Amino acid sequence: MDIKNCHSKAPLRLGLAGGGTDVSPYSEVFGGHVLNAAISLYTHCQIQLLNTANIQFIASDFDQFLEIPLTSSFNPNGGPLILHRAVYESISRRFLNGYRPSIKVTTYSDAPPGSGVGSSSSLVVAMVKAYSHSFNIALGEYDIAHLAYEIERCDCQLAGGKQDQYAATFGGFNFMEFGAKDHVLVNPLRLNRELINDFESRLLLYYTGRSRESANIIRDQIAATSKSNSDALNAMHSIKQSAARMKEALLRGEISNVLDLLCSSWHDKKRAAAGISNPHIEELAAIAIGAGADGLKISGAGGGGFMMISVRPEMRFSVIRSMESLGGSFFPFNFISEGAQAWTLK
Repeated sequence: MDIKNCHSKAPLRLGLAGGGTDVSPYSEVFGGHVLNAAISLYTHCQIQLLNTANIQFIASDFDQFLEIPLTSSFNPNGGPLILHRAVYESISRRFLNGYRPSIKVTTYSDAPPGSGVGSSSSLVVAMVKAYSHSFNIALGEYDIAHLAYEIERCDCQLAGGKQDQYAATFGGFNFMEFGAKDHVLVNPLRLNRELINDFESRLLLYYTGRSRESANIIRDQIAATSKSNSDALNAMHSIKQSAARMKEALLRGEISNVLDLLCSSWHDKKRAAAGISNPHIEELAAIAIGAGADGLKISGAGGGGFMMISVRPEMRFSVIRSMESLGGSFFPFNFISEGAQAWTLK
């Protein structure tokens, strides 16, 4: 078998509106709408052919190394580097007729773990993309995203929705629709660069300094789906509606309305589940707004990670200076149009 040494990368994303409505059972019962955008922060994967009786997995950003025999069996119930092992097993079983190649798989991310920008799902997409390139497996964008979803949510039983895998695979600004029986429709938004530049100039991306475990928040959102007319369920409906409204505002070029919706959807999100906000986040929000920010929203499930801050360009550095000593950090970024990519190492 002709195996190519390769490198891949998949973008992280900002969850602009609708997050949580892509999580089962809400998406199956009511249909989910999500608007997200890929950014210039990535997860990376490199595959290199070995000539041994072992497989090597390395997460270099976590300083984790695992070497296992080619004959080892996969245990989905935990252990180190479970995503790395799960992708390897899935590719071997589904596409290589059980063949287990001796390879070294090295990964790293440009963002901290648990930061709310889809890093775990992006990592799985980057690995699937690398395997498809190395082993000449013909996979389209929907194929890659769906396989990444099955590996993460089904094989590894990790809680979460579907938007992250599709955002990392497709790139760009996308309005996504989720429904029953694994229905997913990705609608790319055609936005001119001037509009995107304006949007970028009015957003700051701030890492709160604290990662979060999203599983408990997701469990609360799942529970809300079964409670008819509850405040949490009504909040989920509002979150879904905000995605459609933001899409229309973006297509009309109304960035001020987009930012207003971004900030108002944060208030809806806090009603959807306990733990989405906390005193630390509220303190950061008060300081940012006191320094001139117009509003903000946590990207992802909530509880920590990255904060998107809406701010007029003339107030940008006032906000930055006010938050420089609070234990977090600002991440420069751009919105990008490209999704997951892979190339052969020369």
